[in-house]
Amino acid sequence: MSSNDGAARTAGPERPVPEDYVADRIKQEREARGWSTVALAEKMAEAGHPVNQAAIWRIESGKPRRRVNLDEALGFCQVFGLTMDELTAPPMKHADPAIRGIVREWIENKAALARAKRNVEILESQIDHEDFELKHFASYSDEHKAELEQLIRREEDAWKRQHP
Repeated sequence: MSSNDGAARTAGPERPVPEDYVADRIKQEREARGWSTVALAEKMAEAGHPVNQAAIWRIESGKPRRRVNLDEALGFCQVFGLTMDELTAPPMKHADPAIRGIVREWIENKAALARAKRNVEILESQIDHEDFELKHFASYSDEHKAELEQLIRREEDAWKRQHP
C-alpha cells in the first residue's frame, strides 16, 4: 500500500460532514444494541464485509477518524438493518442507547404480537372446521353423539396427564 492509499482511508480536516454522520451513526447503532467493537467486527465478517475491531474504533473515535469505504458502508447497513440514506443521515442527538433499545424491543414485541394474533386466527379457523366435522359426525345418531362425547373426555384426560 502506498502512502497515498493510506491517506485516502484516513479522515483529515477536509472531512465531509456526512462522513462524520456515518461514524457517529455506526457508534450509536452499535451502542444501542449493546455490542462491543469486537462483536460488531464479528457481525461484519459474518455479513461478508470484514472490518477489524481496531478499524471500527478508529472509525468511531480515532483522531483523525478513519474513513468508511463503500463496501464497509454496505456492510454496516446490512448488519444494522439500515438504508444508505439512514446511515448517512445526521444521527439522533437525544435518543440514547437505552431509549433506542426500548424502541427496538417495542417494535419487535409489536411484530411478535401481530404474528401471535395471526396464529390465533389460524387456530380459531382450524377449530371451527373441526367443530363442524365433529358436529356432522354427532348428527348421524344419538349413539354417535354419545360415543363422540366419551372419546372427547378420554382424549382430554389423556392430554391433561401428558401436559400437566
